[in-house]
Amino acid sequence: MPLAKQLSRADEILMIAIVVLADDAYSTTIRQELSVRAKKKITVGSLWVSLDQLAIRGYIRKKAAKSESRHGGRPRIYYRLTPRGVRALERARVYQKKLWEGVPSLDSYQP
Repeated sequence: MPLAKQLSRADEILMIAIVVLADDAYSTTIRQELSVRAKKKITVGSLWVSLDQLAIRGYIRKKAAKSESRHGGRPRIYYRLTPRGVRALERARVYQKKLWEGVPSLDSYQP
C-alpha cells in the first residue's frame, strides 16, 4: 500500500472550513469561512478546482441539494469529508502537534 500523500496547508485549511460549516458547507459559505478563519481570499473558480481535486483524491464528497426554489439556477452543491478525509485531517493535526513538541517559545528566540 503506497504512503498516503500528506495534505498541503491549503487542503488542510479548506477541509477544516468544511468541518466547521458541517451541513452548511457549500461554495459561498466555504469562501466566507476561509476569509474569516484563514484571512484567505479565493475566487469561486479556484475554490471549485480545489474542491474537485479533494473529491478526486477521495477526501471529500459532493452532494447536490434537493430541488430548491432558486429561480432556475443550478442546485447548490454541499461538501462533506469522507472517512478517508477525516483520517487525513486527523493525521495532519497529529503531525503538527508532534512537529511543535519541544520547540521553545519563539518570544525568546534571537534571529
